[in-house]
Amino acid sequence: MKTLSIIIPCYNEESVVELCYNRIKSVLDTLDLNCRMMFINDGSTDRTPLILNAIAQSDRTVSIIHFSRNFGHQAAVTAGIHHCTTDLAIIMDADLQDPPELIPQIIAKQEDENANVVYCVRKTRLGESKFKSWTAKKFYRTFNRISEMKFPLDTGDFRLIDARIMQEFNRFKERGKYVRGLISWVGFKQIPFYYERTLRQGGESKYPVKKMLSFASTALLYFSKRPLQIATGLGFFAVLIGLIMALWFIFGKMFGYTQAQSGWTSIMIAVIFFGGVQLLTIGVLGQYVGILFDEVKERPEYIIEKIINE
Repeated sequence: MKTLSIIIPCYNEESVVELCYNRIKSVLDTLDLNCRMMFINDGSTDRTPLILNAIAQSDRTVSIIHFSRNFGHQAAVTAGIHHCTTDLAIIMDADLQDPPELIPQIIAKQEDENANVVYCVRKTRLGESKFKSWTAKKFYRTFNRISEMKFPLDTGDFRLIDARIMQEFNRFKERGKYVRGLISWVGFKQIPFYYERTLRQGGESKYPVKKMLSFASTALLYFSKRPLQIATGLGFFAVLIGLIMALWFIFGKMFGYTQAQSGWTSIMIAVIFFGGVQLLTIGVLGQYVGILFDEVKERPEYIIEKIINE
């Protein structure tokens, strides 16, 4: 009999985590698989740890990984994959926007096509603002245009992966992981599963604008050198403009069609333009240097306080 784990990162989900367990449990009981649930408590400060501990005491098929503090959603997903030993795993959030009732269909699709990954593509994004939906849509398409490889559009971490994908994923050593990107990067046979995303069943989004920007930055910088190329192009363009302006003023002075000494406006424009290009270039380079700084420290991605029902 095949084995299946459901990997569920949690952060302050006291209003929905018990409902999440009940809905997933009712689905797993219908499957002809040896199933487990793995909740990763990402340093929650509400009653989420207490609720999870109570669930684990009553159901030995539920494992709980408690982090020592909040390390972030991607670290929680990574920990789930690192501790998963089953044939298949499904990654999903506790907020129930990704309906657990789709699990049998996802598994059936994986079996029918003998796929290594079934990534779930959102046809709709209910409960999200127009701004968030629009920015997410634009990000994925822009990211694909500037990245060195193509990634599935309109997807999240909700997906099924098999043991081969988990084995390869566990070889990655970088700390700032963009999990869905790395799983796509691994390759093998990956197929889409289209579904309707539903409303959150409780709590609030853990990805405000600031975190969304940080997440997008991590994805972009880890999978593309295009920002460096753009910065280099801007630097070359600035030098070219500077040379043209220098020649213009030199020949203007020689042939009398310009008065260089009266060009305060042109000087200020040139200073502001070149200064902006330099700062932009240094900023982009600094982002990559910052990534290198974080990586060479070799700090762990997460620290586990305790594991229940390992």
